[in-house]
Amino acid sequence: MLKFFFESDKEVIRFCEQIFHYHKEFEINWKTDDTWGNQIQMEERMPQKEFLDAVSKAMVDVFLAFRLGKMIDGIIGEYYYYTNPIEKERIQELTHWIFSGEDEDSLKIRKNKDPSEIIQSLFISNIKNTTAVHFDSIVKFCLNPFKELLIHYVGLAIDEFKREEEHQDFVNMLRNYITKKEPSVPLVYMLQGDPFIFFNENGRRLSDKDLRKRMESEALYIFGLDENELNLAPLIAMAPEKIRIYGNDPFEPKTLTIINIFQEKAVFEHIQHFPFPYKIMNDQK
Repeated sequence: MLKFFFESDKEVIRFCEQIFHYHKEFEINWKTDDTWGNQIQMEERMPQKEFLDAVSKAMVDVFLAFRLGKMIDGIIGEYYYYTNPIEKERIQELTHWIFSGEDEDSLKIRKNKDPSEIIQSLFISNIKNTTAVHFDSIVKFCLNPFKELLIHYVGLAIDEFKREEEHQDFVNMLRNYITKKEPSVPLVYMLQGDPFIFFNENGRRLSDKDLRKRMESEALYIFGLDENELNLAPLIAMAPEKIRIYGNDPFEPKTLTIINIFQEKAVFEHIQHFPFPYKIMNDQK
């Protein structure tokens, strides 16, 4: 017979829901407890490994739903001394992304590890060989190895947050410059690539030599852009009235940067709508 104690009504409800999600054969008895709030009593009617796996996963789910955000918030303030609500919210978002993101970047940051498995192993170690499990006590006193990992994740999130701030300052600086600069060309067409492929308003491809010649007339070094940067620098030098970007990915980082800088002057369209002969695009791949 094993007893689980939860102070929070919401947490005990989630625990019960998840228990039955992982195994239908649990029989539980839930009653209020004058000291600990809620008591869940259940019998181990299955192999211990199977029982521990289901129970620990349910406890992990409760932790992720109700405690992870609070722990991250505490770390942001107590360990890294951030107090601004907007900054804390963004760092919280980035930490969650590092913790559970499925994209290539987040997986790389956490080295393809699942931090939930660490939490589960800690819960299992605190459930074994006991008859009473106090969820709140485990969270407060027994998750230090996981908290150390989370402190590291928050630090990485803050590094990413600072990079975002620096990038936004860079975008704002260029945006202000473009707003004040007189346009030198009416329209530029672009194809996504590395680097971008540029065309003038008549559909003639602008060669690297053409682009560098335009760039020579601008003091691009003040923006940290050098002669070998052939994505953004040519656009800053030309300051076109309109930019039409064609490709398959509107969320490609270089494309987003250009749209953020030029705002309503820049429009993204699918590559199928590129107005010039398709052979031109194929030749430049």
